[in-house]
Amino acid sequence: MTRINVMLLIALLASALYLVKVSYESRRLFAELDKAQSEERALDNDSERLKTDLRSQATPLRVERTARDRLGMRAATPATTQYVAIPMAASAPAASSAEATR
Repeated sequence: MTRINVMLLIALLASALYLVKVSYESRRLFAELDKAQSEERALDNDSERLKTDLRSQATPLRVERTARDRLGMRAATPATTQYVAIPMAASAPAASSAEATR
């Protein structure tokens, strides 16, 4: 009878230690999961903020203002537009070579 009691006591202690180990591992994994979910939420917030910043940076008004201020660009007007005329002598050989390929 004593032998059975000792065996049962050893089995009880082993199962109790295993239960403590599993409980500790479960808590550790839950804490790690919670930390990962918190990091995911922070990354989602950063992503949304960056998308909003990108949309605000790409507005046509901001692009036009940046082109005008930083690059010194201005809108084209007929007064500032320069037209280049192609001389007739330069266009004649191109026309004759086009007829020759037909």
